[in-house]
Amino acid sequence: MNQALDPALLQAATGAAPAMDAYWMPFTANRQFKKAPRLLTRAEGMHYWDDQGRQVLDAVAGLWCVNAGHARPRIVKAIQQQAAEMDFAPPFQMAHPKAFELAERLAAIAPAGLNRVFFSNSGSEAVETALKIALAYQRVRGEASRTRLIGRERGYHGVNFGSISVGGIVGNRKMFGAMIAGVDHIRHTHDPARNAFSVGQPLHGADAADDLERLVALHDASNIAAVIVEPVAGSTGVLIPPQGYLQRLREICTRHGILLIFDEVITGFGRTGSPFAAQTFGVVPDLITCAKGLTNGAVPMGAVLVRQDIHDAFMTGPEHLIEFAHGYTYSAHPLACAAGIATLDTYAEEGLLTRAAGLAQGFAQAVHSLRGEPNVIDVRNIGLVAGIELAPLPGEPARRAFGVFLDCLAQGVMVRTTGDTVALSPPLIIEPAQITQIVETLRGALRRAA
Repeated sequence: MNQALDPALLQAATGAAPAMDAYWMPFTANRQFKKAPRLLTRAEGMHYWDDQGRQVLDAVAGLWCVNAGHARPRIVKAIQQQAAEMDFAPPFQMAHPKAFELAERLAAIAPAGLNRVFFSNSGSEAVETALKIALAYQRVRGEASRTRLIGRERGYHGVNFGSISVGGIVGNRKMFGAMIAGVDHIRHTHDPARNAFSVGQPLHGADAADDLERLVALHDASNIAAVIVEPVAGSTGVLIPPQGYLQRLREICTRHGILLIFDEVITGFGRTGSPFAAQTFGVVPDLITCAKGLTNGAVPMGAVLVRQDIHDAFMTGPEHLIEFAHGYTYSAHPLACAAGIATLDTYAEEGLLTRAAGLAQGFAQAVHSLRGEPNVIDVRNIGLVAGIELAPLPGEPARRAFGVFLDCLAQGVMVRTTGDTVALSPPLIIEPAQITQIVETLRGALRRAA
């Protein structure tokens, strides 16, 4: 290649902005972005730096994933060393030691009994894997009629076809046709009339779990394989489970022989004050999907934590035959495993998997102090996650919250919006003064908003 024409070298030499036509950005208003780009160029600890050299406080852990903060030395070093030692190992009929080490480490912090681990590359793939495990498990145990999957309205489980089928977000479904067959949904738990401004778990709504009984009556339990829910729904506005809801859902699933899957892609690894939200809420599902905080966002990776007896049901027949025909080229990728092990070491050394429990009360007081600010119609929180819901501009959904996002960014704080809800999920290393900075920046933006 003629180095004089290399765009990367040209940019480095001239400082010119990169061309932006080729990159079709995910979940982004591409035309708006490319008129006024927001480019991040460096990160460390609690902060990003943009292409203008401005420091930006990260109030959302990247995208719910950088739980230990950015550029942690142990994680960086582990990735570098692994890349130099072995960049790739085939995961089919072969393996490498770090895959087994990471699986054992995950099993050690998981809820009791969920001690088998299947690796994927993202939360979406973890969900696809969990759904396939559920369907295959029902077949191998002799209940092949159990093929129906149950999701929840306002649920988000990723963007693959199985994920959007069990998910319940209209915007993620409307363009993609019929999706997969045999899926139904229970009603969501959002009840602002009774639960607005609840601190922690709302008092009302455990009976929403009984909607599963309606679907059992409609389809019969003998046809239902699994139910999948997020313990805390993130992408639909940070919806906290009402007191007793998850317990009741667990009891109904157990009674009818239905597997219960918790999607903990955002709640896993300390977000709610425990390694997993299942432990925070005292409910053990049959499978857990996780990703994001598994490697602190440094290398893409996901996993499904599986109850041992579910795993063991597959371990029959001739030993030379594949028991479960599923997997990915990059399952248990060496760099991801190295990052995951170093991430778990970092969490353990700094007590990060439980640190949110100690910060939760102060965080709750701070975010609920926004009650009464212009257009704030609800505040929801658990652990170190919060949603501040705003009244939408008439006829322009999501515009008001997006304006608040842009204002906060201009003031040096990066929040996230989902619809007309501002979401906060800062790295678990956050200090009280930084919580105050986030909330006061948000307060100012709310007062300036249209």
